Amino acid sequence: MHGPLFYSKILLFGEYGIIKDSKGLSIPYNFYKGALKIDEHHTIATHNSNASLKRLAEYLKTLQTEKPELVSFDMESLEADVKAGLYFDSSIPQGYGVGSSGALVAAVYDKYANNKITVLENLTRDKLLKLKAIFAEMESFFHGKSSGLDPLNSYLSLPILINSGNNIEPAGIPSQTENGKGAVFLLDSGSTGETAPMVQIFMENMKQEGFRNMLKDQFVKHTDACVDDFLMGDVKSLFGNIKQLSKVVLENFKPMIPAQFHKLWKKGIDSNAYYLKLCGSGGGGYMLGFTEDIDKARQALKDYKLEVVYNF
Repeated sequence: MHGPLFYSKILLFGEYGIIKDSKGLSIPYNFYKGALKIDEHHTIATHNSNASLKRLAEYLKTLQTEKPELVSFDMESLEADVKAGLYFDSSIPQGYGVGSSGALVAAVYDKYANNKITVLENLTRDKLLKLKAIFAEMESFFHGKSSGLDPLNSYLSLPILINSGNNIEPAGIPSQTENGKGAVFLLDSGSTGETAPMVQIFMENMKQEGFRNMLKDQFVKHTDACVDDFLMGDVKSLFGNIKQLSKVVLENFKPMIPAQFHKLWKKGIDSNAYYLKLCGSGGGGYMLGFTEDIDKARQALKDYKLEVVYNF
């Protein structure tokens, strides 16, 4: 058995903001992918994934009992496959903010959900929200509270525009320019980040009025502007807003930026060679970079590994 491939995702804009109803924009990232397979030899290499799927299956059994109107699964097949050596064969790094658990959730739903909503049918907003709700419940097995967006992205393999918490739609993003000098890239921090503690820090900060105001008046404002600029292809305005966003994050989200990158982050803002932002919850994993001149950015970041994900 070899299931279909599910891709990783990149949330270009909206990390933390979407908790507070900012806009968001996520795109599939085909460089990393995963598929469900069966290893009948039960080798060491697939053991952890198989054990994790076994726990997920138990969790889903409870989920369908508690919320029968939301989703149900062919538990017999799932449990039989887990016994037979089911695992998720994935190149998606974990703890890197590119949606490793999201792809797994999408694959499990695709293979084992009863009456599943398919990508081929007419995806009304109600269907998208229903899928998102199902995925949120499934993914919360991995890290507490989940929005369900990562699996949704992975499942549909389409860019998704988040207008607000309950208003999402597939988005048409401007097609990439072949020889464009502008680029979005991933910068590897060299360490993994844990989502839960980062979100906890954020929620603690949210108790302070000053932080809440900053989030609304600066962070969400610039995030929304970035999404609008990106979708409209207004590169000049986009980079102005990304620079502001990068500053706001450096000033207010320090714990989410690995310490050794604080200087590098500021260097980008001061030199305009590149602007960094969080990719996912931060604390490690990847950071996202935006540059108007990829050669300039490569030169400024020559000690680091860059992966270009989008060209302007």
